Amino acid sequence: MALLIDEPGLQSTIQDLGRPGHYDVGIPLGGAMDTLSHEIANLLVGNPREAATIEATYTAPKFTVTAPTVMAVTGASMDVSVNGDAVPQWTAVALQEGDVVACGFASAGTRTYLAFAGGIDVPIVLGSRGTYSLGKLGGLQGRPLASGDSVPIGASDRQSPALRTLPEDLRPSFSRAVTARVVVGLYAHLLTTHSLDMLTSAEWKLTPVADRTGLRFKGEEKFQFEEREQPFGAGSDPSNIVDAGYAMGSIQIPGGSQPIVLHRDAVSAGGYAMVATVISADMNALAQLAPGSTASFEAVTIDEALTAREEASSRRARIRGALSS
Repeated sequence: MALLIDEPGLQSTIQDLGRPGHYDVGIPLGGAMDTLSHEIANLLVGNPREAATIEATYTAPKFTVTAPTVMAVTGASMDVSVNGDAVPQWTAVALQEGDVVACGFASAGTRTYLAFAGGIDVPIVLGSRGTYSLGKLGGLQGRPLASGDSVPIGASDRQSPALRTLPEDLRPSFSRAVTARVVVGLYAHLLTTHSLDMLTSAEWKLTPVADRTGLRFKGEEKFQFEEREQPFGAGSDPSNIVDAGYAMGSIQIPGGSQPIVLHRDAVSAGGYAMVATVISADMNALAQLAPGSTASFEAVTIDEALTAREEASSRRARIRGALSS
């Protein structure tokens, strides 16, 4: 079973839940930018949540299937058709040999996930099938999909047309204005009081510089840093520090101009001050923002961040329960 790629879409890559445990050698976690949409797609077709899917940005691939399978499309809203006939998202769809699947352009959100019963069966590299394009690891030859590719699908017994759909009240919604909760630190003390307040009170617009590495935002005012003598090795810019590790979700402000939220493929360390970190429960929402959308950063405590994580886990449990039949 395989998908024959006629048109690859924009930055379509094979992703799973990432390859933890290699940050010490500079390899990021990677994996699906929107883990919830990825997991729901897998649940709909009867896969384990960590099975590999196709993550497509703005528009998804057009492809032909070589054998019967079951597909689900989740994430960013877009028109999906099989042989020219519209099919719904958030619902498992039976495909037959020779069926041609095509997708339109995203109308809400940016990243769409296509799952197939059996999962995408590319080799496991450092514990993951996911594509890390910067390191040319995983996926299909470590790169985005291209026209003419044959994407292998694993064996599965989910060939029945008695298929699942996710109730509408459990489906994620994608807005062009989100509030992302942040824990302030580790280098927030380097900002002036006014600039730190600005981070969590201003509205930030996403620039076109938004990919799997990070999301760059712009505002009306430049950040100011407290005067200090730069430590040896930090460089002359006040936004620089002596190299330190980066947590996923860290916010850095190179040159003090535009805050960048580091995402799944961000480097593991560097020389920019991290002034706050987006909590894990809000990273999926940021991943679905399109350029021109806005984000506000709301400061929360560690306890509030942990509560948000528990709430996100409870929601996942309700979704698993709804799709367990």
